[in-house]
Amino acid sequence: METLFSLFAGFRWQDALDILLNSYILFRLYVLFRGTNVIRALLAICGLWTVSQAAVVLGLVITNWAMQGIITVAALIVIIVFRNEISSVLQTKSLKSFFWGIPRHQFNTPVNIIVESVFELARKKIGALIVLPLKQGIDSVAPGGITIRGKLSREMLVSIFWPDNPLHDGAGVIQGERITSAGVILPLSKSKALPSFFGTRHRAASGLTELTDALVIVVSEERGEITLFKDNEYHTIHNRLALGKLLQEHAGEDSAPNRIKRRTMELVAVGVISLLCFTGIWLRFSNGMETLATQEVPVEFINPNQKMEIVSSSASSVKLLISGARPLINAIKPEQINIKLNLSQSVVGSNKLSITRENILLPPGIKLKKIEPSELDITLDTLIEKQVPIQPNWVGKLPRGLVMSDAWATPETVQITGGGLALIDMATIFTEPIPLDKLSESGTITATLVLNPASLHLKPKDPIQIRYLISKKAGF
Repeated sequence: METLFSLFAGFRWQDALDILLNSYILFRLYVLFRGTNVIRALLAICGLWTVSQAAVVLGLVITNWAMQGIITVAALIVIIVFRNEISSVLQTKSLKSFFWGIPRHQFNTPVNIIVESVFELARKKIGALIVLPLKQGIDSVAPGGITIRGKLSREMLVSIFWPDNPLHDGAGVIQGERITSAGVILPLSKSKALPSFFGTRHRAASGLTELTDALVIVVSEERGEITLFKDNEYHTIHNRLALGKLLQEHAGEDSAPNRIKRRTMELVAVGVISLLCFTGIWLRFSNGMETLATQEVPVEFINPNQKMEIVSSSASSVKLLISGARPLINAIKPEQINIKLNLSQSVVGSNKLSITRENILLPPGIKLKKIEPSELDITLDTLIEKQVPIQPNWVGKLPRGLVMSDAWATPETVQITGGGLALIDMATIFTEPIPLDKLSESGTITATLVLNPASLHLKPKDPIQIRYLISKKAGF
């Protein structure tokens, strides 16, 4: 159990969203391409990818290189060879059916009505071409036709193929209890293995079953024979029982509940497998591809005593050695890592504060390896206020023959707030250096006070006015 917790340490809500999103995409690919050759090819590519990953683990460099090349070529072959099946999915009529819907299959089809209609057409030698799409659609390979969406009945089905009906030369498409369209033109088979006496209807039926998993029934106009095409194979039907059995197996009413139950269980299993698959991929990236990095992070002091201030610190920033998946390490921003030290228990003078994992805020999925330094020496001092006289800091010499008889500052003193240790020996505060060699007569200049240490605060903060009197020496 501890091992399981360690594997998912640092699991973020972004990781959960990432896994669920990609699992749903994989699930939708299976739903849309279920029962087609595309899904079989994709499963084969997944198998090749598994071999490639195993080669990485075992250190088989050449095998891994070969598998990557084969996977790339296989992906292109799938797109080219199965373009019709892919096109059938991409031509979905609505976004809802593409992202959410489950493709409708042949459930609850009135088999008896179809059987009676087909044998009546055969008895009267009326040519017919009836299509029952199963898992795949036929829109991409057999477009066109006239939309009917009428309720399936013997009279309706027979009338579609009646010689005087303008739609009798095309195919009629049945979905469930309805005839959805008629007059549909099917692609002709180019196979040379078909019997020579097969006409255009038979070749159209064979052509459709070569491209899709549809069930196609053909009634010969010349011989009155019934032929059923499925999976690029054909079966000659001699009696009602044989036709009814085949239709019942793929689209009948009795098998619908069991088929729905099996289909639901299949989809649930695919969903679980998709979830486990991408969870494993996440674990592979988050734990199997660990990257080390060093971050220099400034230290933030919190909860200080308002009557104290930090006089000195052995370091203002700390180096952290962190690890995690490369994408997470590369995505880290400086503001995502914080180090906070609590000063609420600190006292005046020297304090030694330890930096632990609890003081450091890291992004989810990032692990802490090392802290340098792990301790800081902090000196705190009590804040006091002191009135200090201002002293101009004269530098250099006045020009020859001149003498400064008096000088004073306005204001004469300032109030300084700072640590007691810094202010206890301070008797005066100096201005910035004022060069004398540039002065030739009495006047007033503005000067800035120099604070040492810089943590001291002045009141007021206005510039200081220095007034001075200069006169000539006797004899000049």
